[in-house]
Order: sequence, then C-alpha cells, then structure tokens
Amino acid sequence: MASGLSAAALPRLAQAQGASQPALTPGPPGRPGRHRVDEPAAVEVNARPLPSFDIRDRSRVRFGALEYRSGLILSSSFSGFGGLSALRLDAKGERFIAVSDQGTWFTGRIVYRGRDMAGLDDVEAAPLLDAQGKPITATRGWYDSESLALDGSIAYVGLERVNQVLRYDFAKGFTRARGDVVPLPVAARKLPINKGLEALVFVPKVMPKATPASPPLAGTLIAFSERGLDAAGNLIAFLVGGNTPGQFSVRRTENYDISDAVLLPSGDLLILERKFSWLGGAGIRIRRLALSDIAPGAVVDGPAIFNADLGNEIDNMEGIDAHVTTEGETVLTMVSDDNFSLIQRNLLLQFTLVE
Repeated sequence: MASGLSAAALPRLAQAQGASQPALTPGPPGRPGRHRVDEPAAVEVNARPLPSFDIRDRSRVRFGALEYRSGLILSSSFSGFGGLSALRLDAKGERFIAVSDQGTWFTGRIVYRGRDMAGLDDVEAAPLLDAQGKPITATRGWYDSESLALDGSIAYVGLERVNQVLRYDFAKGFTRARGDVVPLPVAARKLPINKGLEALVFVPKVMPKATPASPPLAGTLIAFSERGLDAAGNLIAFLVGGNTPGQFSVRRTENYDISDAVLLPSGDLLILERKFSWLGGAGIRIRRLALSDIAPGAVVDGPAIFNADLGNEIDNMEGIDAHVTTEGETVLTMVSDDNFSLIQRNLLLQFTLVE
C-alpha cells in the first residue's frame, strides 16, 4: 500500500521497450553530463554486504524504533548509475523502481538470501521523458528528479531544480511513458532553488483495514519541500488535488531538512530527514507524523523514532519506502544518493520497524 507498486507494473525494460547499450551525452558544467542516460540500458550492479550498521559497536542491532536487518554498498561500471534519490517497492519488497537526480529511471529486483539483501538483479535504466517523448534533461534542462510517489499505475516525479511535478501513466509504456506537468500552487514555484520539492507521498483512496476507509486526504498528493521555510521557519509542504488542497508546514527542529517520506499501512507518515555541517558532521533522522493532523494551514510535528550519524553506516540518505513481510513485519528500506562522487556511496539499507 505504501508505494502502490505491483509486480504487474514492473515488467523488464528489456522486454517492454528493448534495452540497449547506454547513450550518454556530455553536457555543460553544472548540468547533467556523462551521467545522463538518453536510451534504455541494461545495468550490472555489484553489491557488497554491510553486516552491521553501527561502526562503533558491530553487535548492536537496535536503533530507536528500528532494528537493523541488512545493507548493501552498490556500485557499477555503468557511468549513469548513481544519484539515487527515491525508490518504491512492490508489496513483497522485491521489485523496485527508483529515480536518479540525473533524470533517470532505474528498475530491477532485490535478491534476498533468507531475510537479508544479497544483491540487485534485472537492473535497467531509462530516461524520464517529457510530454513530447524526449528526455527531460535534453529538451528542457530539467533534472534533480528527487522524489517519487505512486498511485497504482500512475507515477509522480518531483523535480527540485524547477519545482515541478511530472505525472506518468505506466499503462502507456511503463518507463517509456511521457510525463505531463501537474498544476501546483503558485507558492510551490517560489521555493528556493535546490531546496524545493524533495518528497512526494500519495494518499490512496482505499486504505488498509487498520485505518479509516476514506480519510480526508484520500486521493491527495502530498509534496514536501527540502528547506522551503514559512514565516516561522518551518518546512513548507503542499496538498495537491484531493478534497482539501492547500499548504501546511512541518515543524523544523535541529536544522534537519526533509529528504523523503512514506505512508505506512497504519496511517502514520514517516519523514526521512538529514542535516550536515562542517562542525557537527552529518546526521539522519526519521520522524513519525499522524496523517490525521495534516490539513491546510496546519503545523504538524511528531516524535523522532530513529537517529544516526557518522558513527553509523550512513551517507546522503535520500529515499525511504516500506513493505510488510509475510510474517507481518514492517520493513523500511532506505537508499542514498552518492552525488556521483568518489568519496560517497550508494547504500541500500533495511530495518524492521518495531512498534
């Protein structure tokens, strides 16, 4: 439910659209260049396991309300692989779709050994297309694709650099579908450059039995800014579509910025946050918000259920999703954006949420 991703929506690109060798196009400084993907391509990804999460105490598994399950360090000789900013999983936590901040789709399958992640398979890349069927990076210079939300076969992708959201109908070619611009409030277009739309969550019209059948926000796309601040210094967010469109805020504390969010079957919303300073270093945090608290004009807040810093195996954590195992465990999956830097890593981490 959290992602709305079904196995039927994830055929292999090689079958659906004919994967080929990558077409990588150079670009001007500050724009997507050698990491930009212009054609579908099969990608081989290497995975090295992370047996523990705490660097200082390798035996530790409990971190706040989370228990560490497994992790991978991902790498590839494919120069377009990296910059992973958002991902959504199917109900089994196996098939995934992700977006890179270079305007690229990545699809594939997580391979498990028991309950631990062992690697990725069937990985393929394809460019995000605009309404004319051209790569968004080539025709409009749009990139910084930072966020992803799913509503069945409909995918929404947020572009932070230009504060736009594109809507894709996967029934029309999966990742070869064309993206249409979603109308947003005027205030969304005024968010700061590179601190704008960073996280998207779609509230389904039909919720699990554990939650109200038709919450007030059913059918609403929730768009969070990374560090767009209101007059009180809180983080701006928007309710797009649905029955109660408008603007609200998330209380900002300890200089954390929002990097992603996920809706749980319980109806709670988890927001993934990060911060960095040269003196304090890097940190990440997960806060739990009540979906019922969100409404136009509201300022919402919630407790932190997870904190980590450079004493843990973290990097620039930008994506989070959730799925429920056959045993009834809620598993959180996080992914990092390496910024295509030699000193950063593509991490894929999984934790059990301990209620």
